[in-house]
Amino acid sequence: MRDQVIVAMSGIAKRFGGVHALRGVDLSLRAGEVHALLGENGAGKSTLINILSGVVTEYDGEISVGGRPVRFAGPAAAQAAGIATIHQELDLVPALSVAENLVLGREPRTRLRTLDRRAMIRSARDWLAPLGADLDPRRPVGSLRVGEQQLVEIAKALSLDARVLIMDEPTAALADAEVRRLMSTIEALRGRGVAVVYISHRLEEIEHIADRATVLRNGEVAGTLRPDPADRQRIITLMVGRPAEALFHAGRDVGVPAEPDGPAVLEAEDLVVRPRVTRPGRCEPAGVSLTVRAGEIVGLAGLMGSGRTELLETLYGAGPSGRRSGVLRLAGRPYAPRGPRSALRAGVGFVPEDRRRSALVLEHPVGRSIVLAALRRFTTAGVVRTRRERDAVREQVAALAIRTPSTTAPVGALSGGNQQKVVFARHILTGPRLLLLDEPTRGVDVGAKAEIYRLLRRLADDGMGILLASSELPELTGVCDRIVVLRRGRTVADLAADGCTGEDILTAAMGGAYVGRDDR
Repeated sequence: MRDQVIVAMSGIAKRFGGVHALRGVDLSLRAGEVHALLGENGAGKSTLINILSGVVTEYDGEISVGGRPVRFAGPAAAQAAGIATIHQELDLVPALSVAENLVLGREPRTRLRTLDRRAMIRSARDWLAPLGADLDPRRPVGSLRVGEQQLVEIAKALSLDARVLIMDEPTAALADAEVRRLMSTIEALRGRGVAVVYISHRLEEIEHIADRATVLRNGEVAGTLRPDPADRQRIITLMVGRPAEALFHAGRDVGVPAEPDGPAVLEAEDLVVRPRVTRPGRCEPAGVSLTVRAGEIVGLAGLMGSGRTELLETLYGAGPSGRRSGVLRLAGRPYAPRGPRSALRAGVGFVPEDRRRSALVLEHPVGRSIVLAALRRFTTAGVVRTRRERDAVREQVAALAIRTPSTTAPVGALSGGNQQKVVFARHILTGPRLLLLDEPTRGVDVGAKAEIYRLLRRLADDGMGILLASSELPELTGVCDRIVVLRRGRTVADLAADGCTGEDILTAAMGGAYVGRDDR
């Protein structure tokens, strides 16, 4: 029955050593409801969900499912009670087919105890059909797009008769069309009476899909409300304890034209890359012209497939090998990085989009992760000077306000925002003149965003040049001094951020004529 309370969590509290992760949290989930869970990284969302899904078994407080008290001994017990979780890192085996993933661990057998592949494929189609997923059950999961893999995870949860589905940042890696498809799927789940816990930092999605939202701050419930665009500022204030307008004030002074007069750090003129081997889905530079000056934050905008990431990889020496034409200069000298190591030595740092896969070894301690790119600074005759290394790590942890139990804690244990700060600290230690950033605040809560924006402005004020690729238009217009727009690998606009709107950027990205700095 719709609106029936399926899960009630009361007075949930959890400590890790001396740290209070949760303090007396109450949360109720109703049938056919999408309940958003909001909060900064480190607010307690993950701990609360890990308790509900049976990952964390030691805690104070009570949980009831269907009116009966429960205390799960592990994830299997939570699944048996109808609670399924789809993590941001999908739990699928790429080499197995869609059908094999759906029945993994409970494969149907024939009378002769051999694998019943016909029954497996038939069941897979039955579970995928209600989601409108037109997928071949025999297709390897590794060949699917992220959005399609997510549908497989949802079908797997429904096959287990899940009454509660927890979705952790489900749209973080999805294209717009896949996001729309996911929203339709969630609507279908709502119609089936499934309670959906939706965790996301994207407030526009919350406003679109959620019936209620509970905001956590510092391990406590800051408030529960019905999300509405008119309440966005209130939600942000509940999350971070300060007004929403303070978010971009951490960046440049809006309304003050930014005309850095520093020397050019990076100059590209009609840069074209022709790779030896063409990779599907990539868009290499095909006529990029831009300048980044010392003390300037230049935004890099464009639709998906416009070549933003490929340009940054080229500038860092991480792109595919091949022929290059046009002009590329770093600090006035010809620049042709042979790889990331030569880019680092030339004074170029790069914070990639997927920090967990491309920038961090999650098992490594925080301290070692910070000094990884600058070890030569702390090495004499092959011996690491541990005191100097320790001092440098402490300085970066303090300067960037990295919240960690200790510098020996594994970096994978930190929140997303603090992991991102570790990557920043690593490159700051190398003393770069140019910092390349690819979606630097993706998966980061609004409070951590403000801290990152303050950091970027401080680095620019100290004379660093910054090239920031982002798909968030308010971020580009609120933080950057100028915005360069790419389309199909070419520069199509160079806009002053002051007075620039999201509509200006999208018009250029979708096919408007070239707009130079003097044309506006």
